[in-house]
Amino acid sequence: MDLRYIGHSAFEIKLKENSIMIDPYVAINSKYDWHSANITDIFLTHAHGDHLGQAIEIAKEKDATITAIVELAQYCKEQGCKVRSINFGGWLNYDWGRAVFVPAAHTSSLPDGRYAGEPAGIVFDVENIRIYHAGDTALTSEMKTIKELYRPNIAMLPIGGHYTMDEEHAALAAHWVGAQTIIPMHYDTFPEIKADLKKFMGLLQMNNSNCVVLDPERINAVNN
Repeated sequence: MDLRYIGHSAFEIKLKENSIMIDPYVAINSKYDWHSANITDIFLTHAHGDHLGQAIEIAKEKDATITAIVELAQYCKEQGCKVRSINFGGWLNYDWGRAVFVPAAHTSSLPDGRYAGEPAGIVFDVENIRIYHAGDTALTSEMKTIKELYRPNIAMLPIGGHYTMDEEHAALAAHWVGAQTIIPMHYDTFPEIKADLKKFMGLLQMNNSNCVVLDPERINAVNN
């Protein structure tokens, strides 16, 4: 399994036979060629444009299924996509593993302004690796529950502030989540979310967490 960072909050989990995309705002990275990827599933944490991204276009071309909270899934269905409409609850089973949607502290609205359901984070269980994508979120005590229930190995956490956690709050979130590997995301894309990576890495060292900074310009990956 390769965990590839596309940019902002967009990731690809590349498996032997297929790929899973999370919040595919791929338009920000001209070096990423999603047309050549065997994408079978797309997961959306919420409906804001920098997370919904190009999900509709990708899903239609690849005949991929979008999994999202009920209201957002209904919107994607209206656009002609295959969807799996879900809510917070238990594990969801897939051919490649399973996933569970968990709470996030944020907002969510569709491109036309309609309510898009609750925002979410997602925990993936793939090839015996637990991956937590926090979505857009403030620091929340739910992260302690994520550690207790799911014990993720890898956590992707927003650090840009303004709309989400900043470096200090994200460092505390890393401690609460307890993942061995922390990947910062949702920073430096816009002026409002400019982050201090050195500060974040220093705070993580105090918590004995391993920070892995992925460069979307190189489409690099964490290999497991």
